Amino acid sequence: MAQKTVLIVYAHQSVGSFNEAALNVAMKELVKQGYKVIVSDLYAMNFRASTTQEDIIGDLKKPELFQYGEETMHAWLEGRLSDDILAEQQKVQEAELIIFQFPLYWFSVPAIMKGWMDRVLTQGFAFSLQKMYNNGIFKNKKAMLSFTTGATQTMFRPDGINGDINVTLWPLQNGTLHFCGFQVFAPQIFWSPAHCSPDMRTAMLDGWQARLKGLLEEKPLTFAPCELFDLSFEGGFMLCPKVKKEQESQPYGLTTGHHLGKPLPPDNQISAEASGDQN
Repeated sequence: MAQKTVLIVYAHQSVGSFNEAALNVAMKELVKQGYKVIVSDLYAMNFRASTTQEDIIGDLKKPELFQYGEETMHAWLEGRLSDDILAEQQKVQEAELIIFQFPLYWFSVPAIMKGWMDRVLTQGFAFSLQKMYNNGIFKNKKAMLSFTTGATQTMFRPDGINGDINVTLWPLQNGTLHFCGFQVFAPQIFWSPAHCSPDMRTAMLDGWQARLKGLLEEKPLTFAPCELFDLSFEGGFMLCPKVKKEQESQPYGLTTGHHLGKPLPPDNQISAEASGDQN
């Protein structure tokens, strides 16, 4: 049986950071389990975040108006993407699981990691309108976010000053990862390690190591499947009327994003057990 591969896309500038410690724990534990672990250390690689014509080798299809998504799709089909993108796409192809390890910046990933997503997850390679969400290209792969926060956990509660962490994570977990088809594991959140005692930081890392022992057997988060929607331009890619009617009697919305004017389903983006059973 071929050795299974895990890709860790890592974004932190500093040696000795808590993020580096979390990365090292994951590498050590997964290698111990027999996985091949590939790390894309984006800062060390000096990975370019900006999406430009330099990502395309050869002539543009429409040089009069550069459209990055269209041009990179054609370049991918024709094998004309830049070498750094092709190298990362090869890692994605090889990996059964991708872990994104990073500090939360402005309620999202650092710019260098956003650039990785923008440049590597090109149309055709990672998604299309025919292959998205639960029918997506990477539906047989798994992905997850593992990140540190500056804020405490209470600050990211529904009644906390930063608002519900489930809302914060929806664009990344649904709009990027699940859109490409990934089965998304619940995130590993390290709450405010900079303001924790050394013992608490050690406990966080121990908890991460313990979780990694059974990570690949975890149930992924639940998202609304495409089958609930009218997937046509005429239907506007909207919830089917029958489904909408059925949801009227439910106490919560369908998902964090499809709340339907109701309370958000509790912990829809941070717990598989709490995310419902729509798949």
